Amino acid sequence: MILSKAIKIILSAIFVGLAASLSAQTIAIKPGEKWFGGAVNDAHSMPFTDGYKLNLYGDTRGNQASPLLVSTKGRFIWSEEPFKFTFDNGKLIISEIHAALVVDSSANNLQSAFKLAAKRYFPSKGKLPDTLLFAKPQYNTWIELVYNQNQKDIIKYAKAIIDNGFPPGVLMIDDNWADYYGRFDFRADRFRNAAAMVDSLHDMGFKVMLWVSPFVSPDTEVYRELLAKRVLLFDNGGNTGLTWDKADKPAIISWWNGYSSVLDFTNPQAKEWFTGRLNYMMKTYHLDGFKLDAGDADFYPASAVSYKKATPNEHSRLWGEIGLSFPLNEYRAMWKMGGEPLVERLRDKQHTWTDLQKLIPHITTAGLLGYQFTCPDMIGGGEFGSFIGKDKLDEQLIVRSAQCSALMPMMQFSVAPWRVLSQQNLSAVKKAVALRARYTPYILQLAKTSAQTGEPIVRSMEYQFPNQGLVDVKGQFMLGSKYLVAPVTTKDNSKIVYLPKGTWISDDGKKIKGPLKYNIMVAADRLPVFELIKN
Repeated sequence: MILSKAIKIILSAIFVGLAASLSAQTIAIKPGEKWFGGAVNDAHSMPFTDGYKLNLYGDTRGNQASPLLVSTKGRFIWSEEPFKFTFDNGKLIISEIHAALVVDSSANNLQSAFKLAAKRYFPSKGKLPDTLLFAKPQYNTWIELVYNQNQKDIIKYAKAIIDNGFPPGVLMIDDNWADYYGRFDFRADRFRNAAAMVDSLHDMGFKVMLWVSPFVSPDTEVYRELLAKRVLLFDNGGNTGLTWDKADKPAIISWWNGYSSVLDFTNPQAKEWFTGRLNYMMKTYHLDGFKLDAGDADFYPASAVSYKKATPNEHSRLWGEIGLSFPLNEYRAMWKMGGEPLVERLRDKQHTWTDLQKLIPHITTAGLLGYQFTCPDMIGGGEFGSFIGKDKLDEQLIVRSAQCSALMPMMQFSVAPWRVLSQQNLSAVKKAVALRARYTPYILQLAKTSAQTGEPIVRSMEYQFPNQGLVDVKGQFMLGSKYLVAPVTTKDNSKIVYLPKGTWISDDGKKIKGPLKYNIMVAADRLPVFELIKN
């Protein structure tokens, strides 16, 4: 009787605490405190300022996101479910909370707050994705072929990589290789012998990835099969109380390639079917892995009915789980999968200087959310619409983009440098690739360490050097704790470099004492790097 009463008191306290946490909370921002987190694709707006707001429920900004905010004063906010956050007049307001909210103030700076949150909520699993993704440049057929993926031109692209003096690495075959979405065989009109094609790519030294998505084209044989198996999402038809067992109308989702049904990965049979088809593709066509595109939370509308009830964000996370079976993987959209051996890529950037300037804040913020194995976007931009109508690309932009990517965890080409660049600018890009090769052992060591500790491979200046007035510096980053990388990301060849306290050696041999802010002129083929030799 006494024990029963005690249990009731404890349960009552738990429920009261939970109820309190689900109501909106207002957090006073401390003097000088700056906040980061939420969605990677908004990182150029960080640290957050008054007026910024985002509801993470169903909106991950088309890239990686996590229910985590971290501050320069050592505080972090976490919830297992998405929430809305608003910065307003010196206050951080958390609302529309769907699970218990944790507000932790036990750390003392951005780095220690991140480490504490990571250890507690998304610890690293001690596993790496395929290390070829770090060791060599990647090549994606998207910008060169767009929707005309075909055997002849893929082989031509691969041969051109070798012929122009670039090292083979991972080659990604992008969208429209199949007759329709959900069909897992190469289309015969464009691929005479896909297995032989992949074998040829292997002989050249490449590993081969294939673009896939969770979508299924309606009114097809595969669609009818999957509908009969009830492994697609259903639509509630306006009846919010409709349960899965009573649902019979498939959901048709609008996405960038039209309208499709989508697999319901809350249903174990959907995951079994999909991974089975991926394994079939690997066995039949000798593929090595997959680029798993889409899976964005906003492709799972509120009207969707699933086998198990799930938020749009949870559907996105379940899409992420698919990649755990394939060490050679790449994602663009992700939710709450920090610490896992999954490769992320920043959202497609336009062929503009403005978008080039977003790479550093975006990739360093990805690290703050636990996504350490992240690739910047395709060199020169991956948003193909920004290439349309341009007879001549900005060669300087492509060179500086290659330099910006060179000492990030990965670098990925798509537009062919040898096709669009002068010999002088092509040489500058190849010099950036050669520079990366010199640092590759260090990058691989950082990746291995990150798989154990969760520490970011690339770090913001505030993360590595807290409280030195560097919180707003977005044009440079630290590669581990040893190298400061300061790529040019403007059309002007000058660069303002902020050196923290310590003694540094520049890539041109100068010994410099920090802290120091100074302006340097940067040759077209140079990537400024500074090694910390003494704190």
